[in-house]
Amino acid sequence: MGIFDFLSGQFIDVIHWTDDTRDTMVWRFEREGHEIKYGAKLTVREGQAAVFVHEGQLADVFTPGLYMLETNNMPIMTSLQHWDHGFQSPFKSEVYFVATTRFNDLKWGTKNPIIARDPEFGPVRLRAFGTYSVRVTDPGRFLTEIVGTDGEFTMDEISFQIRNIIVQEVSRVLAGSGIPVLDMAANTADLGKLVASAISETVAAYGVTIPELYIENISLPPAVEAALDKRTSMGLAGDLTKFTQYSAAEAMTAAANNPAGGGMAAGLGAGMGMAMAQQMAQPGPWGAAPVPAAAPAAPPPPPVERVWHIAEGGETKGPFSKARLGRMVGEGGLTRETYVWTEGQDGWLRAGDVTDLARLFTVMPPPPPGA
Repeated sequence: MGIFDFLSGQFIDVIHWTDDTRDTMVWRFEREGHEIKYGAKLTVREGQAAVFVHEGQLADVFTPGLYMLETNNMPIMTSLQHWDHGFQSPFKSEVYFVATTRFNDLKWGTKNPIIARDPEFGPVRLRAFGTYSVRVTDPGRFLTEIVGTDGEFTMDEISFQIRNIIVQEVSRVLAGSGIPVLDMAANTADLGKLVASAISETVAAYGVTIPELYIENISLPPAVEAALDKRTSMGLAGDLTKFTQYSAAEAMTAAANNPAGGGMAAGLGAGMGMAMAQQMAQPGPWGAAPVPAAAPAAPPPPPVERVWHIAEGGETKGPFSKARLGRMVGEGGLTRETYVWTEGQDGWLRAGDVTDLARLFTVMPPPPPGA
């Protein structure tokens, strides 16, 4: 190898990155001590950005395109190096390629239940999970705030932090939404937009955005879901008597078809068979001669207690029950000439002329002799 070949090998004249992974967000161009040649070619492909770091300071950021690394397209590097005129010598800088494409189908979920107040069920515990996507919008800020000097930064290294931010905001939105649990499934799209909007400012400080956030499911504890399923089943069963008979027949069939049931299955089948035989012997849906059972006669409605008003001294008093009027007759507060009225009566009438009240005066003893 000649001296010129050796010197040319120390200089890098082509800088590019071909990403063959699906989770690499930042990759440092490996120079292995080589210097970057003046006029070297920099290729930044679509979905990438190239960030130059010179002596620990963030220098130029290149968007997709083909560049010749010269003074005119490296303004920050020129300022840091105090290059007042075009330079010809090689220079040393670290080059980081940042993926600016979307990282999709990332998972999030609540580790612990969210305590919320439901308008129908009262306090409930909710769990939620879904997916989201991340995209780097400010490569320089992302490099300084998150990556640092990591030579190969993957999505897994930041996903945990973003998931915590999402879960915190999901907890706040669900607890304060006031939407009934049974209606949340119809509002997951709007809730997801609220969460994405609320966390946008926080993640922007990292140089990233959340283009999409989806809430796939909001669930209750298993015991509560089982109670809801039972409540739904009761509504679907309709006639519980017929449903019980059908369930008994199904259980008997399952016991008879279970060869491993042993004596217990046989006894269960026999007992249920006897019960079914008795049921079939009686007139009914499974009997030989079905006869519709007559519905028991409903009791008559209870009598309506009437109340009365009395006119005394130009004023209306009451209402009084009939029992109270009877006591007033004995006390002298109600006479046959007292005007009374009750609902449905056509105007005021004397108490003695009202059939229901006339009896109150007949039970009174006549005045004593000599009165």
